[in-house]
Amino acid sequence: MAVERLRIGIVAGEASGDILGGGLLRALRERVPNLEIRGVGGDRMLAQGLRSEFPMERLSIMGLVEVLGRLPELLRRRRNLAQALIDFKPDLFIGIDAPDFNLDLEGKLRDAGIPTVHYVSPSVWAWRRKRIFKIIKTTDLMLTLLPFEARFYEEHGMPVCFVGHPLANEFPLEPDTVAARHELGISQQGQYVALLPGSRGGEVKQLAIPFLETARWLKAQRPDLRFIIPSANERRHEQLQVILDTQFADLEVELVPGNSRQVMTASDVILIASGTATLEAMLCKKPMVVAYRMAPLTYRILSRLIKSRYISLPNLLASESLVPEVLQDKVKPEVLGPMLLQSLENTAETERLVSRFTALHELLRRDADQRAAEAVLALVKARQGA
Repeated sequence: MAVERLRIGIVAGEASGDILGGGLLRALRERVPNLEIRGVGGDRMLAQGLRSEFPMERLSIMGLVEVLGRLPELLRRRRNLAQALIDFKPDLFIGIDAPDFNLDLEGKLRDAGIPTVHYVSPSVWAWRRKRIFKIIKTTDLMLTLLPFEARFYEEHGMPVCFVGHPLANEFPLEPDTVAARHELGISQQGQYVALLPGSRGGEVKQLAIPFLETARWLKAQRPDLRFIIPSANERRHEQLQVILDTQFADLEVELVPGNSRQVMTASDVILIASGTATLEAMLCKKPMVVAYRMAPLTYRILSRLIKSRYISLPNLLASESLVPEVLQDKVKPEVLGPMLLQSLENTAETERLVSRFTALHELLRRDADQRAAEAVLALVKARQGA
């Protein structure tokens, strides 16, 4: 049974969700001749015909204090959006990430008889596991980017579809280090250590100095080593430049605006903050040491809540310790430095790691946009058939 006409409600709360939403809507347009879309999204979703009820930036809020300051506005917008979507009468609603906003919205729409899909699983497998019961009540189908997330939902009897990760289709299976170095205009000779202390100001504040102190430690052991840092944006570039100028003038470091993928591809080993960037490093097939540090009180609270054995995506995907993870007070040169040296010098272990990373890359490379579109249409067809 072909679907000729489809009304979709959809909400993304930040840039990463807009990327996923844009790809999903494009894939749906390839299958459905007549598509009408209402909700909230950014430029990529707007390009696919979304009529956005308000600018996506109004939902893009980081931090507890900032959310509390905007809470009355967020509650009002969600209430008005729910009514607008109920009046629109979509065949389906898709909430992309932003679980604190979208799950309640999904619940209201589901109560109104609208099937709901949530795209990108909250980290229920790691902490706040009781949210699974809320998800079951509010959502008809969960679309996950990672396979272990799907297994968690299956264990709880929740309809789920593992669609793969869009990044896996963007990266080649075999990285071209020579081409990356050429694009960056850096030497083809010698070994490079890439330092990625995070994309947020707070992360850079916590990690940039111990990362650069580790580079200084490595330089004392191996004077031939070269160091390179990509800055996530203009603000992070300025922040890193000040740190380099005031505290590490003796250390030769290449600071590159953006181009984090080329930097990782060009490197021989990576010292990296925990986060999505560790997945990109894995897709670049590079050995890495993953580190993270936060405020002591925050760490004490989170360490009691988090149930997962690992924090980095390569280890979570493999269900084993493929790469070292270093936290809090252990994030210092005498701990990080030897780990990085070992990765640089143990070629047999690097070859084994590249093989495991390639297998994980192939596991995630499922053309997520197309698989997500197929899952959405299957739900619509099942409801129409019923």
